[in-house]
Amino acid sequence: MVDNKLLPKLSQNLLEILNDEEYYDITIEVGSDPYVKVFRAHMIILNYRSPYLRRILSTNKKKNDGGIYMGEKFLWKNLIIQILLKLIAANELSLHELIPYLESFLIENKANWMEQNFELIYQTSFENNSFLKLQKFCNDLISKEPSKIFNSPNFSSIPEKLLITLIQIDNLQMDEIQVWEHVIKWGFTQNPGLPSDPTSFSKNDFNILRNSLQQCVPYIRFHNLTSKEFLKKVKPYKKILPKELYNDLLEYFLDNDSKKSVPRIIEENKEIRSNIDSKIITFQHVELISKWIDRLEITDKLTNSYEFKLLYRDSRDGSGLINSRLETFREICVNQSRTITVIKIIDSNEIFGGYNPIEWKFDDSYGATKDSFIFSFSNNSIDNYILSRVKDEKKAIYNGKYLNGPTFNSDLVLYNDRDGLRINCNQCYYEKHIGKINKLYVEEFEVFQII
Repeated sequence: MVDNKLLPKLSQNLLEILNDEEYYDITIEVGSDPYVKVFRAHMIILNYRSPYLRRILSTNKKKNDGGIYMGEKFLWKNLIIQILLKLIAANELSLHELIPYLESFLIENKANWMEQNFELIYQTSFENNSFLKLQKFCNDLISKEPSKIFNSPNFSSIPEKLLITLIQIDNLQMDEIQVWEHVIKWGFTQNPGLPSDPTSFSKNDFNILRNSLQQCVPYIRFHNLTSKEFLKKVKPYKKILPKELYNDLLEYFLDNDSKKSVPRIIEENKEIRSNIDSKIITFQHVELISKWIDRLEITDKLTNSYEFKLLYRDSRDGSGLINSRLETFREICVNQSRTITVIKIIDSNEIFGGYNPIEWKFDDSYGATKDSFIFSFSNNSIDNYILSRVKDEKKAIYNGKYLNGPTFNSDLVLYNDRDGLRINCNQCYYEKHIGKINKLYVEEFEVFQII
């Protein structure tokens, strides 16, 4: 093995190679005449640093050509656009360790610009699954500050998929009529030839607008409007609504002309709804789990209000490699206490999970606590649950160091094998068996901190 003391000198020598003008064996030309930049490089380094360049070099070798022409797409003017293009190039060239550095630079230094140009960042980040930090930035902005996107000067150019994601959010900080007006505005922008006044629409104009908005209309909560809002803002566009929907709405609003605007969040569940960001559980699960934490009965009223703060979501934070996914989980959740883990099984409505009130250590130790519990839900219902509290307090938690995810000893283990993430349940240290399962594959898992 190489002595670590030699590595600094080796790194220095490699940097010196970049300025070498004598022993290079590859030239890379960037741009086109008269704006061409020539870089001198070394085939052996490029070969081992990038599988993409290895393929190009292999082709070039057969042609006995010592030059590589990279094309005009590398003529960048704007610094931020330049970084985005470098990010895309790094992915194409399989320079995966460069990607998080570029992402971090953008997020830490250019967040305002990215918010103003959200549609570009969104499209770039979700073109593939390599830009995980940018994806997280986009998801956080969508869930926490959607108004920044709605009010962006570039809102009308966002893709339909992003618009649908926005209007599905339960706790949008705006009235339903504003959501509808933004959707209509977006529809007009997609069809600049339409008259600005719907009273001037032809039958074909309505058909055009209906086709543009047909995927969005089902997510508008028209019943949250006032009678006046429906009359003034929706009725003029009745021909873009499904006939059955419009008739139902007409009957609803004519039945009582004093209908008042209703917020998206039902008041009695407002705090719970606004505190859960999950692809697995709902606010009903949150309410029940909160009662379990306080050792209440199901029929008891909640005495404490908890926020479920999302720390880790596998589809958001995990990388493509199984081992790396669990390494990322351990990096994020180490030393975090009062955590809830929830796990969704592939091709099933089953949900498994557990509560760990103490810190995760991931040092091959056991964690002792009398307050941990594990649970399962079946058939996508909170009524079909199993709650199992710890009975052997000294071995409530196992802090696996390498292959494991959240582990409640052998009673609920999340681990990886060659084919994916799996869970096992073997009743031992907890009161009940939460599921007679063995090696079930995991579709998604999330970890929340209880605040």
